[in-house]
Amino acid sequence: MQQISRMLMKLFQRARLEKPGQVDPRAAEFTLSLLIAMYDRSGTGYVKTRSAAAALISLSGDTLLAKYRAFFRLYAVPDGKETLITHSALRSLLTDLNQIPAIVGEGCTLSCVEIAIHDCFHGVLNAAIVEEKFLSWLRSEPTVLLWLPTCYRLSATEMVSHQARCR
Repeated sequence: MQQISRMLMKLFQRARLEKPGQVDPRAAEFTLSLLIAMYDRSGTGYVKTRSAAAALISLSGDTLLAKYRAFFRLYAVPDGKETLITHSALRSLLTDLNQIPAIVGEGCTLSCVEIAIHDCFHGVLNAAIVEEKFLSWLRSEPTVLLWLPTCYRLSATEMVSHQARCR
């Protein structure tokens, strides 16, 4: 928890320097509270760094493709010359990401995660998949992660301004 807290402090200090007046001074504290609520419901004082990183990636303002690539790098395992996502790594990723909508009562069940894993690996003979297959599956907007592209689209339209006037 202390490691994540220090990392958040540095992250938001840098953000305050880049965008003066636009970052709440308590952003690190609020974000840590959110991560604790999502990933430490039993109050152990422990949050996996990888889970926290996945949440921060998903809530970032980056493009969907950049987020998807970051998820792959975070959860994939090296296998010789390739880096691959296994069934268990995908299960961990989806379980971690499912905690975000779950915090507002919109999470899905474990069977939802298993269906998504089955869909991702449909037609795959190997025990793991390469990045392109992973990205292709995510671009198809699987139901378990439908909230992610939806939130991205909402945030992308926040800055749109129209010259039209309504009556």
